[in-house]
Amino acid sequence: MPSLAQRAIAEFLGTAFLLAAVVGSGIMAQRLAGGNVALALLCNTLATGAILPVIILMFGAVSGGHFNPAVSVAFALRGELPWPIAVLYVAVQIVAAIAGAWIAHLMFDLPVWQISTTIRSGAGQWLAEAVATFGLLLTIFGCLWRVPSAVPFAVGLYITSAYWFTASTSFANPAVTIARSLSDTFAGIAPAGAPAFMAAQFAGMVAAVFLAGVVWPSAIPSK
Repeated sequence: MPSLAQRAIAEFLGTAFLLAAVVGSGIMAQRLAGGNVALALLCNTLATGAILPVIILMFGAVSGGHFNPAVSVAFALRGELPWPIAVLYVAVQIVAAIAGAWIAHLMFDLPVWQISTTIRSGAGQWLAEAVATFGLLLTIFGCLWRVPSAVPFAVGLYITSAYWFTASTSFANPAVTIARSLSDTFAGIAPAGAPAFMAAQFAGMVAAVFLAGVVWPSAIPSK
């Protein structure tokens, strides 16, 4: 059994890599796409969807590979993660997400400290975040119940798809939302819009936990 320190380090590294990929690929895409927003979004999508299976495979056996406060809280609500560990995970994930965004800024010779000016708001985007997070949690619970080894790939594929079928481009992660509010780049969200995004994400998570309790009562199917 990995120690608590090992689990915290795994969550930190995985979340930091995730944000470096999200923010860094957004910067690179914006620079190379020549003003073509669709192309920039596609490049951002591919990098994000690709990094998720990698970090889950790297760190999943150590910490569970959450990298997302909504995921950690969901497992705590289901009684599958002790609340003190869930609280630690959430704190580590938020700090790591900010660190990952700052590392991306440094890699591209941008100022470390930034505040996003990209407005993302409105009922459609809030609904999109609830749907995106709801679907992400169902993907995790459903795969854990039937084919646990598929989780890393299913999560990557789901987020790749949700980037395009949701109006918000599927943040689906409160730590990601906080970090992206501190990046005035392609992936950014103005801080004023972040609380509503996070509220929608947690609402989607709670709905997923409720439904999963009906469909998949535990992470392991009964014999």
